[in-house]
Amino acid sequence: MPNTESAKKRVRQTKKRNALNNWRKRMIKDQTKSFLKSVTAGDVAAAETEFRKVAAILDKISAKKTIHKNTASRRKSRLAKRLNALKKTKA
Repeated sequence: MPNTESAKKRVRQTKKRNALNNWRKRMIKDQTKSFLKSVTAGDVAAAETEFRKVAAILDKISAKKTIHKNTASRRKSRLAKRLNALKKTKA
């Protein structure tokens, strides 16, 4: 248990930041799932729009320092690889 006023404030701030970071990570996961669902369905147009949404969310959240920028880049790269593979099979 925190004893000082500053320690109590730290607990409040940590709780708030933790909730916000968890919400941001959940946004990434949800959007990634919808992208992967459209890829498995084989819908190229839907996959492209979902990929743009995922990429935008990853960029925004990495700018807030919730995840590292290289982690965001790696995830975008891997998702783009899946999108390009889908485009090749459909072409």
